[in-house]
Amino acid sequence: MGSGAVPKLFISEGSNCFPLILLLSVYIWSCFHGVECQSHLPLPNHEVEALRRIWLKLGQKWYSSTDPCTWVDPTSNEVVPGNVTCGSCDGSHCHVISIIIRRQNLTGSLPDEALTRNYLNGTIPVAWASLPLIKLSLLGNRISGRIPEELGNITSLKELVLQDNLMGGPIPTSLGKLINLEILHLSGNNFRGELPKALGNLKNLTELDMEGTSLEGPFPSSFSELESLNVLMVSSIKGGNGEFPPLENSRQLKIMVLRNLSISGALPDYIGNMANLILLDLSFNNFAGQIPKSFGNLSNLDNMFLTNNKLTGEIPKWIFTRGQHYDLSYNNFNGSDAPKDYCQIGYVNLVSSYSSTDSNTIASCLRRNNPCPVKPKHHNLFINCGGASLTIGEDEYEGDENIGGASDYHSFDEKWAYSSTGRFVHNVDNEPFIATNLSVLNMLNPELYMTARLSPASLKYYGLCLHNGNYTVKLHFAEIMITADEAYYNVGRRFFDVSIQGEEVLSDFNIAKEANGTGKAIVKTFDAQVSENTLEIHFQWTGQGTSFIPHKSVYGPLISAISVTPNFKPDTDESKLSTGAILGIVAAGCVVIALISTFIWFHQRRKDTENKDLGGLKLPIGYFTMSQIRAAPGKFNLENKLGDGGFEPLYKGASKR
Repeated sequence: MGSGAVPKLFISEGSNCFPLILLLSVYIWSCFHGVECQSHLPLPNHEVEALRRIWLKLGQKWYSSTDPCTWVDPTSNEVVPGNVTCGSCDGSHCHVISIIIRRQNLTGSLPDEALTRNYLNGTIPVAWASLPLIKLSLLGNRISGRIPEELGNITSLKELVLQDNLMGGPIPTSLGKLINLEILHLSGNNFRGELPKALGNLKNLTELDMEGTSLEGPFPSSFSELESLNVLMVSSIKGGNGEFPPLENSRQLKIMVLRNLSISGALPDYIGNMANLILLDLSFNNFAGQIPKSFGNLSNLDNMFLTNNKLTGEIPKWIFTRGQHYDLSYNNFNGSDAPKDYCQIGYVNLVSSYSSTDSNTIASCLRRNNPCPVKPKHHNLFINCGGASLTIGEDEYEGDENIGGASDYHSFDEKWAYSSTGRFVHNVDNEPFIATNLSVLNMLNPELYMTARLSPASLKYYGLCLHNGNYTVKLHFAEIMITADEAYYNVGRRFFDVSIQGEEVLSDFNIAKEANGTGKAIVKTFDAQVSENTLEIHFQWTGQGTSFIPHKSVYGPLISAISVTPNFKPDTDESKLSTGAILGIVAAGCVVIALISTFIWFHQRRKDTENKDLGGLKLPIGYFTMSQIRAAPGKFNLENKLGDGGFEPLYKGASKR
């Protein structure tokens, strides 16, 4: 449509053609030379017929065959509504230069009339290679199959976005011929095989996103040629040689994410020369040694995640004075200047950052496994993640309403705590660390699933100061962000892993799939052994699934509630006396026994003394019956009364022999 045109193709966020549902937008653009179409110039008949067939296949009902160039989507509230634009007029005819269709949940096959006479049929058509495309974006569809080798022939291509699809197979080496390519997004697919060396030929590449694929390392040496890179995001690549990728020439980097790649050795000193760096994520690797002094030169570094490595030495002072989000948790720092009382200093997360020490001179939360600093006193735990406190039956769920952040540790009354790591890179200004449901939930105890805590990388919950023993752990989930409100939402897929006490219990867990739909509850139950008074539950995103459906930053772990109950009869403070109480009772008993013994001894001694004194008088001593006692004073006649004694009256008596 329109001779001499250079088209752009943009099919993004939720399209599902062949059978794809074209969900967010279909753009078929072409540059044109010439004036805007004059209303009196008609379209060529074959273009009118092509538009008619396109509309029939896509199910559109607003098409006007009388004047297609005046069509504007009457239902759209977009700034640029759906429309057909005509131009590139040649004196006798105008031509279609743009078709925009947004958010119509269209069904059917993407018609060949629109794209050089080829149906997509679930894969990228090879014939697209004949188009002089500038931008090819298929983000957020259900496209499967491999990347065609022929795609490398589109040397005019500047952007290739295949993110959030179902594609697989290897990355073709022919992509190395795309010498003008600036943006390459491959994340959220099932690509396999090694990283091709040919990627190093993309000298103009500014963005490379390969999170959540099944690609294998190592990074080819040709990566050292990528001097124009601004953004590099790679996670969970398998294999490799454990070496840091050769990026010493990539000094323009602003965002570097190399997460969960099993990279070992020291942190490269040359990173400190990347003056534009604003986000550095090297978490979940095996880095050792100290943080290089050169890192202190990174004055623009707003976010740094060195979580879960083996770093040692002292923590540099500048980390605490910048006021930025830095996460050093789960390392082996051993400096003498460790904090004494806190694990969160400003925006710096330090939980378990001194894992190699057992010293009681530092805060217990800095040590390995977050040990209990006091006498264990808890035997259950109920948390309403991301929500307010509430009662379900006899269980009182504690509130968890702290907004959270990129490097965040919070402890609650030495009973439980959480640690959250990571940044929603594409939504830094409005990060959703807590999700809130806005629809009606038809389930048991829906109030427990109205909120959820999120994390873009890693989220750990701790049960603190628990009695040792075996517990039942119940994890409550409901997918409340990827809903069925629009058909294209179904393209969204959330995956994450779950570990309890360091043992993985769920891998690539998909809430919606397990619950048979979104907005439905699913409870996963596990046994857990607590032997050191601390329970650890870890939720981790390794890059799998989509991250832009239904909108950006919808990915990572999501947990609605946690319940922990004992599988044993707890020894509570009410039913078991403390050692001090027992010693007190014993001591008091001994005192009482001593007093009684002393009283008996004095009483017996006094009696013996009286008997001895009376025996010296040689008095006649005998025994008298009660009759004799009454008869002696004349039956207590008052005439025989001598007076009043200390207790009773005293009478004289006469003895009758």
